[in-house]
Amino acid sequence: MIRKRQTTEIRQQQILEAVQKLIFKYGSEHLTVKRIAAEVGISEAAIYRHFKSKRSILYFLLNHIENVLIADITPKDVENSAVTIETIEHAIKNHFSSIDIRKGMAFQVIAEIISLGDKNLNKKTAVTITKYVSALRQLLLRGVDSGCIRRDIDLDATAMLLFSMIQTIVNIWALNNCNFILNEKFESLWQILREAIVPR
Repeated sequence: MIRKRQTTEIRQQQILEAVQKLIFKYGSEHLTVKRIAAEVGISEAAIYRHFKSKRSILYFLLNHIENVLIADITPKDVENSAVTIETIEHAIKNHFSSIDIRKGMAFQVIAEIISLGDKNLNKKTAVTITKYVSALRQLLLRGVDSGCIRRDIDLDATAMLLFSMIQTIVNIWALNNCNFILNEKFESLWQILREAIVPR
């Protein structure tokens, strides 16, 4: 059944949701405009009114993922106040809670897009990951500025380590059918990292 015409914003959101669902279910190599159209309940021509190609859909999806991931780790309630080590921990725990709700979709979509081997999409994926790691670095920097994180640590390396920790936990969780609590795994690893970065 064909759905009625929607605004561009609503339709694009429906297309993004359909793409994520299809990638999760079938993998990116089986993603086609025809399948996307069928999932949304519109014609292929309607898809092309919003996006030039499957690649442009995936670009748009990566932009969406980038915004979501960065919003997750940007504390909203402490914009102008000092960041404590507890603030950082709370931000990452909230991030994991959001990942749980989304079933780790962002990380799985990124992995699937990389598996396509499209050089342009891989460049865009690299930009997305770099911005995400930079947002983690910014969160840590605010901790340095407030004095809750050591000033002598390598912020770039620590942000990369934190990113690797998050990605590894999510990957293992996804491969095990989401059968453990993300924040419980994070807490034990966080304690090790925390000991290394707080002032002595």
